[in-house]
Amino acid sequence: MNKLNLPENIIRLRHEKKLTQEELADFMGVTKASVSKWEKGINTPDLLLLPQLATYFNVTIDELIGYEAQLSSEQIRRQYAELSKDFATLPFADALEKTRALAHKYYACYPFLLQLGVLYWNHHMLAQTEEERKSLLQEAVGWCDRIVENCSDVGVCSDAVVLRAGLHIQLGEAAEAIEALEPSADPSRLVGQNGTLLVRAYQLSGDTEKAKSYAQAKEYLDLLNLIGDAVLGLSLNENNIEHCEETIRRIAGVIELYHLEMLHPNVAAQFRFQSAIVYASNGREEEALAALHCFEKCVDRLLEAEQIELHGDDYFNRLDTWIGRLPLGSMAPRDKSFIRQSLRESMAHPAFGRLKEKEEFQRLVHRLTEGGGKNA
Repeated sequence: MNKLNLPENIIRLRHEKKLTQEELADFMGVTKASVSKWEKGINTPDLLLLPQLATYFNVTIDELIGYEAQLSSEQIRRQYAELSKDFATLPFADALEKTRALAHKYYACYPFLLQLGVLYWNHHMLAQTEEERKSLLQEAVGWCDRIVENCSDVGVCSDAVVLRAGLHIQLGEAAEAIEALEPSADPSRLVGQNGTLLVRAYQLSGDTEKAKSYAQAKEYLDLLNLIGDAVLGLSLNENNIEHCEETIRRIAGVIELYHLEMLHPNVAAQFRFQSAIVYASNGREEEALAALHCFEKCVDRLLEAEQIELHGDDYFNRLDTWIGRLPLGSMAPRDKSFIRQSLRESMAHPAFGRLKEKEEFQRLVHRLTEGGGKNA
């Protein structure tokens, strides 16, 4: 629990009401000296007086004493998992009401507020109208603003800046995103070397185990970023089929070499899906269907697990400690049942217009969106 600020709050609230100490003392049925001691922190009001004092100032008792509710990392993960499931199973308005109530309750728990912003980003598309979707994203931007302005944790603030930029992009506000990201994302800046330098520092200090752990986590993240960048590259070069085919060949080799369809089927699925869009947009229907079958394999691996979790393998065998420090731990940011819903929208992509008449494509869509099974 944070340090309480009852004396300062009594002074502030009394001044806001333009009251003297004597006037407040008369209302509370105590002496002026008692109020003076409250405000100096020498004494505190009797417990039974707190509700009366809070009511008089028209604030809650928590606000009066300066209590700011906080959640532990494990509690944040549990709350996020529950809310993510709510968005997948409850009426959208009910899930939204619950989320907003928690945001209000833990408005000073900045790591939790950050994850609520992530939650909105991952589920805003469930809103009924475009206006409501934009409103949710703007609400999350407001949470990020609050974090950046008030949080003393540099890491949480940095994450809030990145999240805010992503929300701006989702809102179509490119200039705001560029302004936030350009100073730190420039590849020429030394900040991009901080991970490598940290590993070397651990090695120099003699902490070999921590150096190995961080080095492996960095390799893992660099690998995922490589695949993510390739997805962007495919979308940017969609009309250059020769370039895209070479990208697909190289990245498919990386995915196979590192067993990414097993290790991280989500990032592999994103690459396969974008490959299918490129092929379909260029009239390469057979290649598009082949890429979609690879996409389906990745989705099946996501859905067949009882719970989607980040994990390592025999090669990436030091990731558990690093994963445990992530804000959501090993938990996926979206509930498994939500994946099926988002697949319907994905398979309706305009690039697949020519494929819609093909029976093979229709069966594949049915399996992905309805869970019909591989032989349906």
